[in-house]
Amino acid sequence: MPKPAAFPKPGHNHARCSSDALRKAEALCAARGVRLTDIRREVLSLVWQSHVPIGAYDILAKLNEGGGKTAPMAVYRALEFLMEQGLVHRLASLNAYIGCAHMDDEHAAQFLICKKCGTAAELENAPLTRALNQAVAERGFTMDSQVVEISGLCPHCA
Repeated sequence: MPKPAAFPKPGHNHARCSSDALRKAEALCAARGVRLTDIRREVLSLVWQSHVPIGAYDILAKLNEGGGKTAPMAVYRALEFLMEQGLVHRLASLNAYIGCAHMDDEHAAQFLICKKCGTAAELENAPLTRALNQAVAERGFTMDSQVVEISGLCPHCA
């Protein structure tokens, strides 16, 4: 049976999620022989600050809060690297990024996005992935990527 998407309770202490994700990302990058540079680590840390997706320019603003001079291209390059490594996902409907809850395995991305509080929860639903893959194949379509975004209300806002 598929695991339900986890929506954190209001007031959730996100520090543990963030530190666990950063530790796992560092280990994965080391195992893959790729560098998690300072800017990549900072961007990943900002993405993992909450379960609410964050836009690239919001990331840039946070990086430059103390008078920093980070350029927009540096943020976009870091986000591109993080997506290539499967550490973050881009949610097209929001033009924003969210940390990957399943970064240690390759998978199709499926998200539930609360339109009231903005929280996003990643699904892990193999039957849904298989059904979508089959429907795509039956139409002779060659898929590059698959991100399913479902908007509605989370259990706390419903």
